[in-house]
Amino acid sequence: MHMDHLHAPVLLEEVQHWMRLKPGGVYVDGTLGHGGHARMMLEGSEPNGVVIGIERDLRNLETAREQLQPFGSRAKFVHGNYRDLLNMLNGQMVDGILLDLGFSSAHVDDPERGFSFQADGPLDMRYDTSDGVTAADIVNGWPVAELANLFLMYGEEVHADRIARALVEHRRHGRFATTTDLAQCIERVVPRHGRLHPATRVFQALRIAVNDELGALQDVLPQTETALKPGGRLLIITFHSLEDRIVKRFMKSSQTLTSLTKKPVVATLSERTNNPRARSAKLRVAEKRHP
Repeated sequence: MHMDHLHAPVLLEEVQHWMRLKPGGVYVDGTLGHGGHARMMLEGSEPNGVVIGIERDLRNLETAREQLQPFGSRAKFVHGNYRDLLNMLNGQMVDGILLDLGFSSAHVDDPERGFSFQADGPLDMRYDTSDGVTAADIVNGWPVAELANLFLMYGEEVHADRIARALVEHRRHGRFATTTDLAQCIERVVPRHGRLHPATRVFQALRIAVNDELGALQDVLPQTETALKPGGRLLIITFHSLEDRIVKRFMKSSQTLTSLTKKPVVATLSERTNNPRARSAKLRVAEKRHP
């Protein structure tokens, strides 16, 4: 399986530029995925730089392990959630940390994972399938007010109330079992506007809630201040305004980091054309101050 058949890493050249890789540097890729960014960081820190890759999804972790095999012991692999960063580093300080908050295209492409309404699959959406609540648990169990709040807060869905009421009404006749069940129910109550499928924002909200994505982000941000060496850099790629606001606010208010990007770095036209996932990607960068 070659890299071009895998999750294409976004903003690769931009990450390379802002990370300021150096021989012997130690870097964390907190969202390893299939190892695309990590490969670039390993190449850029030759001959003896180290990349510690953290990944929640065991299947992704195994793929990355295969992809990065040529780098031997310079590539370290950790199965877990980046929200536990300091425990994982165990006192080690690093020269750079990358978090790419987009979800892997491998998740969308595998119907069994339940991330996409494009193909029928079980309503799951967990990155780590060994643990936690599923999307089915939420849509079949939460009361109408909580569902509406979820879709509004995490999906920024203007029809949140209408959709929540429709889901609860549907539940009276039977459980939601598959992604198609859910998508069709939403399509019946929300008009389609433009290219965006009516279920897009609800699926986003469920994915964020199932994986506690915003909670994990808020947990890890203060830890990065401790983990970085002076002069070390924090790079975060976000894909929607909820994440971007959290990152922007943190970098602006941090006592130990200086924001280096007044406006977020976005993909070139060429990358946006070749990789649709890059269209909404925003990179923000901060550097740890010297005491």
